Amino acid sequence: MSPPDAAAPPDPAAIGLAAPQPRRYGRVNWLGLWTLYTREVRRFFKVGTQTVAAPVVTTLLLLAVFALALGSAVSRAGGVPFAEFLAPGLVIMAMVQNAFANTSSSLVIAKVQGNIVDSLMPPLSPTELTIGFALGGVTRGAIVGVAVALCLWPFVPLHMTHPAYVVFHGLAASLLLSLLGLAGGIWSEKFDHLAGVTNFVITPLAFLSGTFYTIDRLPEPWHLIALVNPFFYMIDGFRYGWIGHADGNLAVGIGLMLAVNAGLYGLCHWMFKRGYKLRA
Repeated sequence: MSPPDAAAPPDPAAIGLAAPQPRRYGRVNWLGLWTLYTREVRRFFKVGTQTVAAPVVTTLLLLAVFALALGSAVSRAGGVPFAEFLAPGLVIMAMVQNAFANTSSSLVIAKVQGNIVDSLMPPLSPTELTIGFALGGVTRGAIVGVAVALCLWPFVPLHMTHPAYVVFHGLAASLLLSLLGLAGGIWSEKFDHLAGVTNFVITPLAFLSGTFYTIDRLPEPWHLIALVNPFFYMIDGFRYGWIGHADGNLAVGIGLMLAVNAGLYGLCHWMFKRGYKLRA
């Protein structure tokens, strides 16, 4: 004798229930985008001592070292005392470093631990994935920037002369490094690869950007190299918002940052769409 058939599930129509329908999200899955963004923000808040407090301490130490070491040799820069010239550069460097770390570490950790599928399986488009991850990095950069500026203020008299430049360059720079970290995280298969991006791309661009000096002190060809460095323009514009002095062309800097952000966004979108190094 064959075993009795398993009981068939009841027909929804027979008991007055509507048949289940697939969930529709419209052109943009706002719920999924918000969930991804809040996950990224909560992820770095869980270790706030490492992600927010540590950059503040590091920046205060850099200010102390450079102010003590160079304060007597370089009393003024950009028409203001050296400490006032240095502080905005330190603030935005802390912002962009943490924006880069947020997206890059999120992707690499997920790939190494094998749970990247948790981000790829939900109904999120490449656009939503790119924006969700990138905004998480921008948020971390902005929070770190505010925290660092508040902690520097008792030691350096910071005065915001052009707030629009401060806000634009702070957010645009954080977005640039957030997208760069996203592309680096997708490309990297392990932490050694990500360290290579940091050591051979981020660090050289940062140290040749005029964070600690005015670029008119650089000989050729380093002066020319600085003028095509996006890091220089994001720091120069951000510093201009504080002290009212710029070493480069502000309009060129804004245009270059918008172009680089657009290019990096397109690259990250393409990587997610193709599943580049994300799918087995």
